[in-house]
Amino acid sequence: MQNQSLYEQDFYTWTKEQAQALAQHQAECLDWKNLAEELADLGNRHYDQLSSRLAVLIGHLLKWKYQPERQGSSWRATIREQRRKIDRLLHKNPGLKGRWQEAWEEAWLDGRDLAIRETGLDESIFPETPCFDAEQVRDERYWP
Repeated sequence: MQNQSLYEQDFYTWTKEQAQALAQHQAECLDWKNLAEELADLGNRHYDQLSSRLAVLIGHLLKWKYQPERQGSSWRATIREQRRKIDRLLHKNPGLKGRWQEAWEEAWLDGRDLAIRETGLDESIFPETPCFDAEQVRDERYWP
């Protein structure tokens, strides 16, 4: 463990020290390589959150559409919650709007898989390509 950096040994302490060095403009104390990687990773986490929330939303909209007899307050609440959280995420991170279509395309199959898994219906029932568009899913008035 002697050859490991603080970044590798104790990430929490490393972040505190790096934040302090930044706040005090101590460039010589900064771990530039790892800081750059961590900052890039922070941005990717927001994109991953968008994609994940979209997949849950898509999955529940598919369940809503293809299992109307099971529509209930729980599904409705999940759909509303995901829409709100996606809107909030995009509001706080407007740069993600430029990746909306990419996230939508990635999330579609994950959402489809969620619907297949949670409904127990044959996968052939659920379309492999979107049956509603990326803007409809964000619209609180849209219910397939």
